[in-house]
Amino acid sequence: MKIGFLGTGLMGQAMIQRLLSVRVPLIAYNRTFSKLEALKEVGAEITSSPIEVIQASDCLILMLTNAAAIREVILSENAASLLANRTVIQMGTISPSESKAIQKAVLENKGDYLEAPVLGSIPEANAGKLLVMVGGTQTQFEKWSELLQHFGTEPMLIGEVGTAAAMKLGLNQLIASLTSSFALSLSFVEKQGVDVEKFMQVLRQSALYAPTFDKKLQRMRDRNYDNPNFPTKHLLKDIDLFLAQGQEIEINLVGLEGVRQVVSKAIELGFSDEDYSAIFSAIE
Repeated sequence: MKIGFLGTGLMGQAMIQRLLSVRVPLIAYNRTFSKLEALKEVGAEITSSPIEVIQASDCLILMLTNAAAIREVILSENAASLLANRTVIQMGTISPSESKAIQKAVLENKGDYLEAPVLGSIPEANAGKLLVMVGGTQTQFEKWSELLQHFGTEPMLIGEVGTAAAMKLGLNQLIASLTSSFALSLSFVEKQGVDVEKFMQVLRQSALYAPTFDKKLQRMRDRNYDNPNFPTKHLLKDIDLFLAQGQEIEINLVGLEGVRQVVSKAIELGFSDEDYSAIFSAIE
């Protein structure tokens, strides 16, 4: 069985290298062809044509930027007609409604579809320790678990298509809210002359502590957001997906709307492609 991997951003590249390390045959495509050169050097077959990927593959893994990119790459008139008898596994972050709409389009073209978004970043992808959440049927889960275990040892079936996408957005909302809350407190205590190490010592012993605080602490103190595992612009995209879906189900979003303003400010300051811990500089 040959895998077609479409989307080679930061996470996509790490996931492809993981598959290559366990000798899974694959062919890779990205809309920006230059991003494929590093993968070619480590043994990946690459192409500038999504059509070629679909034709050569039994299973297509998607790690594309958003739902619009997915439609452009696999649901164009020429590409969609080739999906028959192929399985599409959508592993990026999109909304539940978008995932269901793409599923419908894939099924109409006689293909199969499930979602399997992941939680974690590049180090976890390299180590095969991502948390893999699957939206699909029990039959699909059993069929594709062996493949998904290369990314994370214990994939979890969440429910039907849409439920894993919803869980991923719920978790990414926490990334935004926890990080912005920590950055706000850190900025406050710094400006009040509090010893940051003493602040962290108390925080670590409390029920308020989350490990992500220590992961981002030094970046924030150094104002160094280079070499991101997750850029600020991607966090803003996920916030917007959550807000749009939250409006549909009529939940109170005022807190997250405030976080969005902070993340947008970080992008205005030039941190779009930097690590999302740049939220700290937007708060400062």
